[in-house]
Amino acid sequence: MTEERLGKIEQEGAVSDVVSGGMGGIQHFKVTGFPTPEHAKVKQLLVSRRQRLKMKETELLEITNRAEEYIESIEKSELRIMFRLYYIEGLTWAQVAMRMNALFPKRKIAYTEKNCQKRNIRFFEENFKMSPNVSSKCDKT
Repeated sequence: MTEERLGKIEQEGAVSDVVSGGMGGIQHFKVTGFPTPEHAKVKQLLVSRRQRLKMKETELLEITNRAEEYIESIEKSELRIMFRLYYIEGLTWAQVAMRMNALFPKRKIAYTEKNCQKRNIRFFEENFKMSPNVSSKCDKT
């Protein structure tokens, strides 16, 4: 929106207005000019938003890298695949189950949405119990 506003200001170039004055305020004068203050303000807003977005993008990339590193540290390849699909690729648990069934077609018990969710919960419950620095919901009850 800000880019569109800036483009509109630059495209239109000059703005004009009619003001009253002279001879007791009965004369009308047309004033034309480039809206420099508005242009500068909109341009500064755009620059600051872009900087903020770049910072957020960098932060998200760092978090994604940490998540990938953590997932790679998981011993069971099945869980690694499942977590990568859900946490990195952003699939739903139902989509994860479908992909897992496609990857492991000869598995006796098919993957389901609930099955994948439960494995996720169990994994983190087990790992939170081992880590003294992380508090879980279980500790609060």
